[in-house]
Amino acid sequence: MDSEKAIAAIKEARPPATDRFTYLTIVETNLSPAVLPTLNEVLQDAELTQEIGWDLVYNLVNLPGSDECLETIARLGNPREVILKVLETLELLSQDDGYQSDDESEAGETNGEKSVPFKQKFITLVNMLSILHKRIKTKYPSRFLATSLQTIYNTYRPNHEMTAAVINLVRSLAGNKRPPLPTRKSSVNVANPDQHGDATKNAPDPEADKETEHPTETAIQERLLLSFATCILESFVNKNDVAWAPRLLEFHNPEKIVPGRKTLMARFREEKELSEKDGAVGQLVALIADLGLSSCDKTFLSQVTEGPLQTDPLSKTEDIARPEDIGLSTGGCVILLAYWVFSTTVFDSDHPVPDMHIFPDHLAMLEKFLQDDAEDQIRKAPGTVQALVTIGLWLHDKGLISAIPKAPLANQTTNPDEATSDYMCYILFVTLIAVFHPQLHVRNAASCLAGLVLHADPADDDRLKILYDLLENCDYASLKACAITWLREELIAAAPNAQAAPQNLAAPMNQAPLPSPTLQPGTATPGTRSRAGTNMNVFAGPQALETVQYVVFSNMGFLKELDLQKLVNELGTNAPFFLQAVNFGLFLWGSADKWRRVLPPNLDATVKERWFAPLHDAVAKVKKAVDSGEIEGQELGSLQFDLDVLSERLSRLEAAEGFAVEK
Repeated sequence: MDSEKAIAAIKEARPPATDRFTYLTIVETNLSPAVLPTLNEVLQDAELTQEIGWDLVYNLVNLPGSDECLETIARLGNPREVILKVLETLELLSQDDGYQSDDESEAGETNGEKSVPFKQKFITLVNMLSILHKRIKTKYPSRFLATSLQTIYNTYRPNHEMTAAVINLVRSLAGNKRPPLPTRKSSVNVANPDQHGDATKNAPDPEADKETEHPTETAIQERLLLSFATCILESFVNKNDVAWAPRLLEFHNPEKIVPGRKTLMARFREEKELSEKDGAVGQLVALIADLGLSSCDKTFLSQVTEGPLQTDPLSKTEDIARPEDIGLSTGGCVILLAYWVFSTTVFDSDHPVPDMHIFPDHLAMLEKFLQDDAEDQIRKAPGTVQALVTIGLWLHDKGLISAIPKAPLANQTTNPDEATSDYMCYILFVTLIAVFHPQLHVRNAASCLAGLVLHADPADDDRLKILYDLLENCDYASLKACAITWLREELIAAAPNAQAAPQNLAAPMNQAPLPSPTLQPGTATPGTRSRAGTNMNVFAGPQALETVQYVVFSNMGFLKELDLQKLVNELGTNAPFFLQAVNFGLFLWGSADKWRRVLPPNLDATVKERWFAPLHDAVAKVKKAVDSGEIEGQELGSLQFDLDVLSERLSRLEAAEGFAVEK
């Protein structure tokens, strides 16, 4: 009965029975899903809709089933006023508590009635804008478009449905120059009234300018759409882990795949949720190509490597007079580069690849993103940072280490300290990613990249200096553990009659390790250099261990002074480093005859006294406390496993023939 009264009131009060202000109040008072068909009939009156349509947007979008009414308002209402109301509504809705939730896939209920989730409201309002912007007839339509794109970007949430709506909007406003390219398939689709609706119902702009559109407007609008698309790409990848870096490592290193464990490559191929991520990114990349960014020329690369960091280019688009003044999202461009090299390698796609090198180009990109508060940048933009790692892995695989041609040692004019600084800075930035990135598989990929670039440094004493710096000054046990691994690989590579380079050396990752030439002890691998200009490799003799022994096997005597709780904290914090140091000891002294050439005299005795004994006693003390119940095992967490492994490895090291010394 109430619905019938509401419908009757909307019909009977229609102007001229009442004035438009009174009628608007009557409509808003009687709004419910039941009156929507009647209201849509009323709104077919273009003159009435131009007067009241814009003021109904907020209330209607919160009402289930209102899409047809809102489409009618978009087609018949005053486009300027309706656009302003749509943008205001987007901003208001984005501030609601529901927008702050991470899961809005289902509509909730308000006062016993179903409510519309923000995701659906966003899609509906964006669909309205795709109609409205094509109706405006003004000399500078880009001014309306710039405001709309900024608001959409600020309220966009990077899920698949909203992304599909945004792609529809851009294709509509760009003119659909050609059908969308086939991309990685996606099952996510949303309605597009501009594409499937009846454009003949669109009313003319009642405030149309008499002046024709400015000649630069088409180019400015296209550049705005391109800038917007790069921002959306960055936002989507930063919230949706696409696992490019670890998948690239899997592709290059199939021999390292654990038998029986499903690879990331397989998961992204077979699992719908993951394959949809690939599909959405592929569609965004195809959209960007349609907007004109489909080549990796010098201008584009210089913007990414040398230009200013553009984090929100859409906020700087007021009163733009030239398209070239509109920036692109730097992070979005980096992600685009990463997609090109990843898909070209893994999917054998036909995309451009960059003409760049790790030095100086990739280092410049890392500096741009990470030189100021690296931890915050990495945590805020994990997708962009993973894209940087992906590009670095690809560059190394292609052997694109340095843009400076190699020259004979006697002819080198480059300052060696500058070269060392470049490698050290690069490894510092990449190891920061290995520490702070929220995804474990990206941290592992960054550690791998750091090791690859370290081993690619042609100067062996540079490599030793970098390793020492990491072991001496790094505060993170996991990275110090990586440094020990890289040290071991350097010793293996410098061994006489070595059969193959270690897996992390500079040989491309998708090729078999290159056989090392037969070397006499103390000689260097061809292509390496030392600061003194000799052909001696510091890793072929005892010099390397003499340099790093006190940072690998440091004095652990202080452990004896710690109470039990502090001892547990110390072991827990540094367990990865301690375990890797013990493994390194097993490597050296488990085959002492093999590695005698790199061991300084009496190193085993001094190491056992200052490092092994106090560490061994500390581990035994904590294990005894656990066994006696003084410490609960669950309090230790993962340290319980680390302690068991440490204890077992320390016992093996103590029994190693090359490590045994007289007490």
